[in-house]
Amino acid sequence: MLKTTLFTFILCSLSIFTINSWAEPISVNSADTIENVLSAHMGKRVSIKTKSGGEMTGKVVSVGAKLTHLGELSGKEFYDAVIVNRNIEAIIVRVK
Repeated sequence: MLKTTLFTFILCSLSIFTINSWAEPISVNSADTIENVLSAHMGKRVSIKTKSGGEMTGKVVSVGAKLTHLGELSGKEFYDAVIVNRNIEAIIVRVK
């Protein structure tokens, strides 16, 4: 029992350290676009809020001039999404 508890504690501690080490601050300059910010987060998890009020969280798979492909959607692991870039209102990224 003690070994199992200790193992669980160590595993949780390592996963928290790993998650925190992935967090990176966002840097945006005046010339950036939605496409630039999304491209900088390629392969990472982001949440995208659309102008219609919807929000999707997933991994940025690809970013084009007009469309963005999100994979591994939260809550819909077997689905991907394609979002029209002009409909994106905000990009939310975990930094801590």
